[in-house]
Amino acid sequence: MNTENKGFNCMAFYEGIDTTREARKLNWKQVSTATSVGASTLTRMAQGKRPDADSLASLAAWSGLNPADFVEINNRASRPEPLAMISAYLKSDPNLTAEGAIALETMLKAAYKQFSK
Repeated sequence: MNTENKGFNCMAFYEGIDTTREARKLNWKQVSTATSVGASTLTRMAQGKRPDADSLASLAAWSGLNPADFVEINNRASRPEPLAMISAYLKSDPNLTAEGAIALETMLKAAYKQFSK
């Protein structure tokens, strides 16, 4: 079994940070202040550059994202299925009703099926 590390997917992590920022209705300056991560680091991340370890840790703690979830490996079996993760998050979101979570899950499953390889 080949489990060679393919690396940290910085753009996916950045997009997760951006989604968190939008959900909290914050601008990037507020994120920078809340995380003590410089605006220049956030700008570099938007361009696909990797953050330093301290910035990564601070952004992960602030957002609740696990950086390990953004490490790409060749062995897909060791990673949870994206739709399963999304479904679990939707169902645990206190801002959604049970019916709303199911409706969003249904829409995402249909879109995922249509656009996946």
